[in-house]
Order: sequence, then structure tokens, then C-alpha cells
Amino acid sequence: MRSIETTTPANPMAGPHGYTLPLSPSGGSAMVTPPPWHFSGDVIMVDYRVDPAAAARFLPPELEPGPDPGEAAAIFAEWQWCSESGAELADPARCRFAEFLILISCRYRGRHLARCPYAWVDSPVPLMRGWIQGMPKQFGTVHQIRPVAVGRAGPRLAGGGRFGGVLSVDGRRTAEATVTLDGRIDRPPPLHTVPLVHTRLFPSWVPSEAPLNRLVVSEVTDIEFSDIWAGSADLRLLDVPDADLAGLAPVEVGRGYVFSYAETLHHGRPLTDDDR
Repeated sequence: MRSIETTTPANPMAGPHGYTLPLSPSGGSAMVTPPPWHFSGDVIMVDYRVDPAAAARFLPPELEPGPDPGEAAAIFAEWQWCSESGAELADPARCRFAEFLILISCRYRGRHLARCPYAWVDSPVPLMRGWIQGMPKQFGTVHQIRPVAVGRAGPRLAGGGRFGGVLSVDGRRTAEATVTLDGRIDRPPPLHTVPLVHTRLFPSWVPSEAPLNRLVVSEVTDIEFSDIWAGSADLRLLDVPDADLAGLAPVEVGRGYVFSYAETLHHGRPLTDDDR
């Protein structure tokens, strides 16, 4: 029987490679490009309170409830993004996505952080990018009202402007919010100014290998806020897919906010780096 010889390329990069799957000879077929990633978006945010005991059950042992244990927020956002090259901006279908997420307040060794127990996006690239970061992103359908500068087919960023957002999951209306503006404020909403702590979780596929399970925080720069408008708000969780999410339903709804936001996301680092 004729033997088959195998050789290892002198240059490992001569084989298929990429930042993520799929691998290809040039690396250009990767679903997600390497960071940094730049984001600019329009945000509708509602502060609310949850049952502190329910929120605590979403925190890993290393984290403890925040200074206000029931503090939470719901965020609708429409994003435009690009990698460092800006190539994605040539394709609007590629560089735009919508998102809904929930934040709860937490602390690590006294440092105020926010934890995202649930998030939904409407496009596969931000879904995969979220998993790389440790964000628990799922598929959903997200829509929100955006401000208009002319005409009557939408609200203005002014007193009386009424904005709304809706999340649907598997065809079920799962969350909805409205914000009616009454004036501008000087400071961003509290949970939009603290670092997010995520769990990078990848289960073991090879039985001899341990799963990856690590708390990380994201390194961001170039943070910008537009004028921030605030007002009265309403928030409802409706036909939720599981009882755990139902536990994060509002027990009290606070203020709502409408603004634009931008940041550059560079990478993550272990939360334990803060111990140094």
C-alpha cells in the first residue's frame, strides 16, 4: 500500500486562517473582523427597578449587588458600526443592526459595574461579536422610533416628543417601552456610564478540555454623547420566553432617555486584573 506523506507549511499563515470562522486562504472570509470596532447609535433607554433578589440570582459568585441592588435599565438601540478600515460602511446592510438589552447593577470589590443578563440583536455578525465579548446575545426583531428633523412623521428631540421601542422574539412581542420627553439633562443615565462585566463562556467540545468560563470587562475609548433628553417612561415585559426573564420585569419604572452615543471597543480583559 502506498504511503501518504504530509508536510507542515513553513509559514503557518499559508493555510486557511481568520479572526473567526470561516477560515480562508486570505483570512478575509471571517464572519467577524478583528477589533477595534467603532459604534455610533441612537438610543432609547429606560431606568427601572427589579426585585433585588431576582437580580442577585443573575450574578456570578464573584459579583455582588450594586449600590442600589434593584437598579436596572432597558435599552433599545440602532447601531452603525465599522472596523478600523471602515470597509463595512460601503454596505448599509452589513454595518447596521438593532439591539435590545437589559442591564442590572452590580459590584466587584466595591467597583460599580453593570451586568447584561439578556440581549437580542437582529443580525448574525453582532450576535457572533457579542459571544466573543461574553454578551448573551440572541436573535430578535427590534424596532424603535427615531427623531425627525423635518415633517410630521416622527417626534422631534424636544419637549413632548414621544419615542418607543419594541422587541419581538420568535414572533412574540416580548418587550416594549415609551419615553415622552420633557427636557434636557446634563449627565448620562447612571448605568450607561459604568463598565460592563460579561462572562466569556464556551462549553467544552473535547472531553479532556475544560470549558472557558471567565469574567471580563471591555476596554472602550472615544466615548461621545449627544444632547441627552429625558422624560417620563413606560416599560413592559410581555410574552417572555422563560420564567427567569420574567423575574426581571419592572416593579417600578423611572425616567426615560433619548440620545445618540458612540464608542470604540478595543478588547476585553479579565475582571481579576482589577485586583492588581
